[in-house]
Amino acid sequence: MSDQGANLPPPNGHYSHAAVFGDLMFVSGQLPIENGVVPSTFSDEVKCVLGKLEKILEANECSKKDVIQMRIYIVGVEKWDEVNSIYASFFKDHRPARVVVPVPELHFGCGIEIEAVAKKGSKEITLL
Repeated sequence: MSDQGANLPPPNGHYSHAAVFGDLMFVSGQLPIENGVVPSTFSDEVKCVLGKLEKILEANECSKKDVIQMRIYIVGVEKWDEVNSIYASFFKDHRPARVVVPVPELHFGCGIEIEAVAKKGSKEITLL
């Protein structure tokens, strides 16, 4: 498992970007911060965290199609439609299990945080 291969700065706290156990990879909560800056629009925040997820997946020989579950925390339930639209464009025909949780606030004033579970290896995902 590689944090450095994802070309991301070290996490701010005492955790790894992701951890692998058997055929599963657990991606820690990712905030939309690049070079210490939060994007200026919510739409750009969503694209930023999904881009970080993709970098972590690729650094660990996985792809978007390997994502089994997503947890998405957003400040303000009214942003659900915007998240859903960008998320659908990102994943295309792949539909991982998902929960969207409205929260009152997130660290550093961010509007979104995501975490994911992905598979490693050749087993197929059955989406019901």
